[in-house]
Amino acid sequence: MVAGCVITDECTLAVSTERMWKVVFSGEDTAALPQACAGFIDAVDVEGDGGPGSVSTMTLSPAAAELAGSGVMRSRLVARDNAARVLKTEVLEGSKVSGQLKSQVAEVKLEAAGEGACVAKLRVEYERLDGGGALSAEDRATLAAGYLDLLKMVEAYLVAHPAEYA
Repeated sequence: MVAGCVITDECTLAVSTERMWKVVFSGEDTAALPQACAGFIDAVDVEGDGGPGSVSTMTLSPAAAELAGSGVMRSRLVARDNAARVLKTEVLEGSKVSGQLKSQVAEVKLEAAGEGACVAKLRVEYERLDGGGALSAEDRATLAAGYLDLLKMVEAYLVAHPAEYA
């Protein structure tokens, strides 16, 4: 990766680490994310055993695809640490911003933040197709928002459905 091509961001979520992990990162239930993000994600399909090397394909709704600039998001699982609540993926196909990148590796770590809350810490390392340096501030913000906004969508669902994924 080119030096300086790292994005970090974080957000606090009003749901427990365990509930967020079950829906978004555990890989146990591919129907959980489309249910929590109804109208945005239509389906999640996994090729492989769900472990490192497995490829996940997230099919977006037509409205979400228009916003993202792509109807499909594909990523390869690099590592999943259920105990530490850390997931690392390599993006294979994604949004308009991802289209400018030769490589993109994202790591999300969930940390408990009191009773029924957690902090999602995001780190994205990338290399541009053109070999240039960092993306524009706007593109960096858009890329980070793509990850964190998805988590906020799941948060809203879990807050509205407190008995689910408990």
